[in-house]
Amino acid sequence: MKELIKLNLKEAREGLRLGRFTSRELVEAHLNRIKEKDGEVGAFLEIFESALASADEADRMIKEGRDLPLLGVPIAIKDNILYRGHASSASSKILENYVSSYDSTAVTRMREAGAVIIGRTNCDEFAMGSSTENSAFGPTRNPLDLERVPGGSSGGSAAAVSGDMCIASLGSDTGGSIRQPAAFCGTVGLKPTYGRVSRHGLIALASSLDQIGPFTKTVSDSESIYNVLKGRDALDSTTISDETYPRKRDFKKRIGIPRSFLESEGISESVKSNFKQVEEKFRALGYELVDIELPNIKHSLAVYYIVMPAEASSNLARFDGVRFGFHLEGGDGIEDYFETKGSGFGQEVRRRVILGTYVLSSGYYDEYYGQGLRLRDAITQELRGIFEQVDLILTPTTPTCAFRLGEKTKDPLSMYLADIFTVPANIAGVPALSIPSGFEGILPLGLQLMADLGREDDLFTAGKDFLGESI
Repeated sequence: MKELIKLNLKEAREGLRLGRFTSRELVEAHLNRIKEKDGEVGAFLEIFESALASADEADRMIKEGRDLPLLGVPIAIKDNILYRGHASSASSKILENYVSSYDSTAVTRMREAGAVIIGRTNCDEFAMGSSTENSAFGPTRNPLDLERVPGGSSGGSAAAVSGDMCIASLGSDTGGSIRQPAAFCGTVGLKPTYGRVSRHGLIALASSLDQIGPFTKTVSDSESIYNVLKGRDALDSTTISDETYPRKRDFKKRIGIPRSFLESEGISESVKSNFKQVEEKFRALGYELVDIELPNIKHSLAVYYIVMPAEASSNLARFDGVRFGFHLEGGDGIEDYFETKGSGFGQEVRRRVILGTYVLSSGYYDEYYGQGLRLRDAITQELRGIFEQVDLILTPTTPTCAFRLGEKTKDPLSMYLADIFTVPANIAGVPALSIPSGFEGILPLGLQLMADLGREDDLFTAGKDFLGESI
């Protein structure tokens, strides 16, 4: 039998069901791994004392013959997903001492499925970043190379799975914050269709872009957790059901490649070489690959950095130090406000809030935000039209492998370019999956598949084919 920390979700569930080990033994093995490994990685901000009690409850349920999809399995959650009675800080000083008074819907559904939630993971502050270097509590390191970043903003969740500190984890994806760290850390990362997973209890960055999704070791495991999370939620009016996007046609195994988009600046030779190998493998698996044209997709990053800061500036206005969270005294109410936000928010958060306030200001609203929304609609319609011709769109997940800590912190534009392939899925609301596709030395590389709205099943089919899980 595999070492317990090396098991994937499917293997862990089978071992628990057959009585080969208990949930307590499985959870303890991962807690010991965290003690051994996380001091140098920094994936976790907190390990929950309730984890072992939850494992004991899972063992009792297993003995009673219960068979829930995640029963007894240790899973971590990103620090912006609320879990009642536990701290949820979004890795920000301004929420450092905030304890959630309710469960997010994602946590509720995971617990109802039997998951043992073992801790909360580090992230870029308020999910703003691509490297998990913007946390108020220090950076997370890539467990495969401690001199490299794990990606972001969900870098702690990716590192926890990659470093065998939990079997799966939850992150949030606003412009690639699940898929990019999944690629950097060699895991599977899913960004579902917008509205398929409830955002209730997710500390918001940009409400029209955010989506919760899983990090896993296999595509099959990603599918299992997605099936637990998905569905309508009365507490989130943006959620949708399986019937919202009925299937129009069968899966034809036809993949589109936006060739001109792949000629963007900054793509490493290793990524280009690996992508050619990915194409060859899909052809060998019986997929038809065709070149497609997406003229507006090259504007996705610019649109994202108008829409996202605008929504962030609105969402973060609530953190004023008056109602809850961090507070600093000033000479009067206005000074309180400036002192609290100036000290409570980190540099990247302040940068994006200022940018968002600017594009929403009366003199520039139509010139920037209004135009950004119109271009967003054009990109969305362009992608939807292409999915009438192909089942999937294939790109690298990232333009490079994981970069070194500190390499891009003084060059925000270079950091933002790390999301060039991932932001279109968020802008259009379509689902996207990152899976491991190769290596540059010891550093993983990832491929990204995008599908039409509600077509996560096509992503899972192709992903399992590529990784040999369906054989």
